[in-house]
Amino acid sequence: MWLDTHCHLDAPEFASHLGEVIEAAAKNQVQGILLPAVKSSNAANIRRLVAQYAAVMPGLVYTLGIHPLYVEQSTQADLDLLVTEVKGALQDPCFVGIGEIGLDYFVEGLDRTRQAYFFEQQLDLAEAYDLPVVMHVRRSQDAILKALRQRRIRSGIAHAFNGSMQQAEQFIQLGFKLGFGGAATYTRALQIRRLATQLPLSSVVTETDAPDIPPAWLREEGVAHNAPQFIPRIGAELASLRQMNIADFAAASWSNAVSALPRWSATLNPLRSK
Repeated sequence: MWLDTHCHLDAPEFASHLGEVIEAAAKNQVQGILLPAVKSSNAANIRRLVAQYAAVMPGLVYTLGIHPLYVEQSTQADLDLLVTEVKGALQDPCFVGIGEIGLDYFVEGLDRTRQAYFFEQQLDLAEAYDLPVVMHVRRSQDAILKALRQRRIRSGIAHAFNGSMQQAEQFIQLGFKLGFGGAATYTRALQIRRLATQLPLSSVVTETDAPDIPPAWLREEGVAHNAPQFIPRIGAELASLRQMNIADFAAASWSNAVSALPRWSATLNPLRSK
């Protein structure tokens, strides 16, 4: 069985056929999907979506946060709203942490000072409620590591990790898992494939970032968007890179995800026991 630890099911690309997307994932042995928020104003919509499809995908869960690419259009009122939404979600077993938050030093023109303020405010929120974080770490690994070391946040996921081996080891030392998905299926992605191969198995989780980061075969087949149903094939390629049995890799990545996001176990453990 598989988990997709990062999938934007609320993206417009899925709006017309979301039920079909989730059903296809379930039929392909995906038993859990994490839907990270990207702004505080869509929290209610995300909760509604998760509740609507709970019967199809009992392991469908969510995080709440403000993505660094949405910081420019966000205000202090959005941070205040996020605090309110998080407090209201604490009793919801489908709420598993703070995310997607972080820093993006790849996109030109983004205000790094403003990004840092929103990121650190959200880290403080996670620390206050002892919640894990799901982080966007694009070319910003060192700055994020510095911010994490200043706080007591016990776990989380560095999504779509593409840093150095040294940076990866530092995230692992801080209790974080590292997300690998479609990017690792490209033979030219030498650094990502090296990390996926050489990092401790206990540090790796599977993700799609759907509808983004399509795996190599989708590009070759002319398929427009990534989807959570492709997690098993992505996982099989990661297992192959590590010269592992696929079932053993799936079991390890499942356990790693629950370790990173402990609240997820409330919905996943009954499924695993079946």
